Amino acid sequence: MLNNDSGYIKKELPAKVGTIGLVFLAAGIVFGTLGFITDPQRAAMSYLPAFMFLVSIGIGSLFLVAIEYLAGADWSVPFRRIAEFLSSLLPLLIILVIPLLLNMKNLFSWTHIELVSNDPILQGKAPFLNSVFFITRVFVILLIWTAFYLKFIMNSRKQDVTGDQALTKNSIVFSGIFMPVFAFTITLTAVDWLMSLEPRWFSTIFGVYFFSGAVWSSLAAVTFIAIKLKENGYLHPKVNSDHYYSLGTLLFAFTVFWAYIAFCQYMLIWYADLPEETFWFMHRWTGGWSFLSLAVIVTHFIVPFGALLSFPSKTNPARLKFIAIWILVAHYIDLYWLIMPSFYGEGRVYTFSWLDIVFPIGAAGLIIVVFNRGVKLHNLIPLRDPKLQKGLDFRL
Repeated sequence: MLNNDSGYIKKELPAKVGTIGLVFLAAGIVFGTLGFITDPQRAAMSYLPAFMFLVSIGIGSLFLVAIEYLAGADWSVPFRRIAEFLSSLLPLLIILVIPLLLNMKNLFSWTHIELVSNDPILQGKAPFLNSVFFITRVFVILLIWTAFYLKFIMNSRKQDVTGDQALTKNSIVFSGIFMPVFAFTITLTAVDWLMSLEPRWFSTIFGVYFFSGAVWSSLAAVTFIAIKLKENGYLHPKVNSDHYYSLGTLLFAFTVFWAYIAFCQYMLIWYADLPEETFWFMHRWTGGWSFLSLAVIVTHFIVPFGALLSFPSKTNPARLKFIAIWILVAHYIDLYWLIMPSFYGEGRVYTFSWLDIVFPIGAAGLIIVVFNRGVKLHNLIPLRDPKLQKGLDFRL
């Protein structure tokens, strides 16, 4: 086991990292607030992809923490703290969701009584799609995620002090409880915030689609941060290309998994050719949106698939850093593609807004600030985890 005095453990990142994060976050807050004041509808539209991106990173990272415990994985233990720090976004979502809840009428057609009263489909969905039940679901889900986050994190950090192996067993038990809860709540989140933007449309695989993108982007964030930390001497010297290969393989696996789910969703709707299903894809293939649809295919599948296909690419730190950033950008493009055409599906002309840049910058700043704070307050590796030494000694 390792101790807190290990020389390679640094307690703070360079000051410029925190400064960059604060500048980005401040820009997002200031200009985002200005956007909500001057044009609340457009601001809400631009803010939603950024919010869902933070949801993806937060809950995706907590999933990585839980799946490590449940699977009994060794190789990922040296990186687990990175996922724990990123999952610290979850409690903040309770505050970050408020601007969206205050602008529900600017986002969701089902909040307009006059439209619902003239639409039999929306009337049939009204018991589920109504403001009171929606807001209740949102806060209950975020509180559940926060409760699991606190449980996992408290066990992990307490173990750094006590070395009690029973804490690992306790986390394994809670991981088993978390998984079905996670599957249900992430599906509800995808349906509520993304699918209900066009409430006449439905897809039974949509929750899995969002899950694949969330875990994929979280893996990318962990991969990029892990390599940067290792290059700058913040991680144990035993972390090597074999560990990178495992991260690269998981990135490749979720690249293929996302493509499989996306194709299945499209293929089944295309084959059935039912107007009540096909209109959602038609919105994304007309009015100029076809370019973004092609961009999603290229950025989300073709490029990362080719870049991660070979064995050397999965062990090359420079390649992995590049593709990790690429994946994060691709996931944001995918969220933008899911959201924006919903507001321009009836002949409205799309206009790019400066807010489409401001909010992702603010989201990136928040991620940096949250991670930087975690590094300052806690060890970068779980020092007294019983599997840590096996994880460090991992070889293919």
